[in-house]
Amino acid sequence: MLFRRKKETIGIDIGSSSIKLIQLEESEGRYRLSKFGISYLAPEMIVDGTIMDSVRCVEAVQDLIKEQSISTKDAVISVSGHSVIVKRVTLPQMSEGELAESIKWEAEQYIPFDINDVNMDFQILNTFVGPDGKPQMNVLLAAVKKDKLTDYTSLVIEAGLRPAIVDIDSFALENMYGINYEVREGEGVALINIGASLTNINILQGGMFAFTRDISIGGNRYTESIQKDLGLSYDDAEKVKKGENVEGIDPLALDAIIGNVSSEIAGEITRSFGYFKTTLGSENIDKVMLSGGSSKVKNIDVFLQERLELPVEIANPFKKIDVPPEFDADYIRDISPMASVAVGLGIRRLDDR
Repeated sequence: MLFRRKKETIGIDIGSSSIKLIQLEESEGRYRLSKFGISYLAPEMIVDGTIMDSVRCVEAVQDLIKEQSISTKDAVISVSGHSVIVKRVTLPQMSEGELAESIKWEAEQYIPFDINDVNMDFQILNTFVGPDGKPQMNVLLAAVKKDKLTDYTSLVIEAGLRPAIVDIDSFALENMYGINYEVREGEGVALINIGASLTNINILQGGMFAFTRDISIGGNRYTESIQKDLGLSYDDAEKVKKGENVEGIDPLALDAIIGNVSSEIAGEITRSFGYFKTTLGSENIDKVMLSGGSSKVKNIDVFLQERLELPVEIANPFKKIDVPPEFDADYIRDISPMASVAVGLGIRRLDDR
């Protein structure tokens, strides 16, 4: 979204625990999975969304390109976290050209960074007549700190690709949802993506963006707590948090640890929902769609359904994507919770807005 370059692209989701690469072919409004690969990262390579070891990250992307026999050079990537600000703001109605000229000054009051330190983009959502009878418009404003943007674009450039589009994780989730699920008028849907170090919350109203927030807690919190309290290695802690068997584990102690972290995540989600409802008044949330690698934590969907008192469903980013038989069905089913952002990036094309 923040800058862009209808030919094919590849989507690259650079997360703290893995890098996902996807290529989707489009024909007559349907998508077909062409390429998909995952490279798992050591925990010190990307920490809390900050690239700490660019050399090994570049090698991981290059290995994926080679493994998947990728020839396309145009890559779609995304960013998230506290270096990213997304706001829905109300402004006096003006043309897109007028807004482009004045956006820097309009945005200063909403961006908590020096305006010269960010890259910005905007999209006019709708226009309406305000209470005073004057024409107004809702505008989606996005800003990313330049140093964050440079880190991520440099990574793909060094891997031999062109960063053709830079999106935002929450918008990629919205794209994924839009191609796979029916959008109902007036329905409020919370898309919650629990990654390794961040949880993305994106609330849609009738299929349109309404609110987003990134929470600085994710699957790593489970792993760290299990390692500390049960004295396990990183690998064993990763296994047991997903419900895999590791010898000598006290199941009651494990359930207590997982429950404590899940409560912490549920509390942050509840606070976000409360802020959303307070800010936008009577807007409703009718269901939750859960994704991200940590949506595979044992019974997390059931736990959140009880705590949030809302229907919770694990999203299937391949629900309406044609998956050829050469892809192993069990593998696709297993990795699908991790693929939501990647799918949302994979449907982007160079002439998109």
